[in-house]
Amino acid sequence: MSSTRHTITLIPGDGIGPEVTDAVVRIVAASGVAVDWERHVAGVEAFQRTGTALPVELIDSIRRNRVALKGPVTTPIGEGFTSVNVGLRKGLELYANLRPVWNLPGVPSRFEGVDLVIVRENTEDLYAGLEHEVVPGVVESLKIITERASTRIARFAFDYATRHGRKRVTAIHKANIMKLGDGLFLSSARAVAPQYPDIVYDERIVDAACMHLVMNPGQFDVLVMPNLYGDIVSDLCAGLVGGLGVVGSANLGAEMAVFEAVHGSAPDIAGKNIANPTALLLSAILMLHHIDEGTAADRIMQALERVLSSGTVRTRDLKGSASTTEFADALCRAML
Repeated sequence: MSSTRHTITLIPGDGIGPEVTDAVVRIVAASGVAVDWERHVAGVEAFQRTGTALPVELIDSIRRNRVALKGPVTTPIGEGFTSVNVGLRKGLELYANLRPVWNLPGVPSRFEGVDLVIVRENTEDLYAGLEHEVVPGVVESLKIITERASTRIARFAFDYATRHGRKRVTAIHKANIMKLGDGLFLSSARAVAPQYPDIVYDERIVDAACMHLVMNPGQFDVLVMPNLYGDIVSDLCAGLVGGLGVVGSANLGAEMAVFEAVHGSAPDIAGKNIANPTALLLSAILMLHHIDEGTAADRIMQALERVLSSGTVRTRDLKGSASTTEFADALCRAML
């Protein structure tokens, strides 16, 4: 076990965030990793306290520690403060969103043998939220695509494929209609592809890719795409293996990384101790690999697989009756 002590920023979030975060913190401790957590609020609670959803103290903490674990944060729809997630990704240059998607044992799903990786450009495109009202009743949203960001995310996808023994990278686009914006994304990916001769490169139009994913996900490996398509396609792929509660996510930059659950804050079940912490736990496993605590990450993953395979301790979303606390207890026992 590593003797290194880590200082990591912790953002519990709101809704079910504090419950699943506390469970994951306990499981990480049981794995033997020494972590000092710097807790900071974001979103609704931060806005109520400070008037901003992203306090400067939180940003400074992540910049200092370079790593953060983040629970779900509510984003108001159509009003209120802007997305905390978007603010973190843009402000900290977390340009790559990485979402591995695979079947967990004992989790019901429509497909078996799914093993995909979604690589999403994280800083621009329509999802960056650059929009304004031109005149009353007319809103303009700006889709910004740059060669720099497109090349950077393509290289990230090919590097990831190379390091993890992947065989194919597929660029997802709508360049048949958005010939300049998505065309630039494609030309950037095409310029990077020849530098990786051992990786097969191909392209799919986004709507066709979605259809093929729900018909035969096994034909895909690593998928790389602009921001908005990535938001949609990554959730679609989560649906292939059981939903947003059983996939993790990483936001990665050259210097910093934020690991987060991809599901919402589920205020309807907040405080009831029934939420499934698996998504945030999988994100924490990605985080442990990132900080060179691979042994601990593997211990947690093996414990998770044993608990899910046994079928005796499951949360309600997985058709069980276990509480958040009971599920965390079972994983801690599985690592003894």
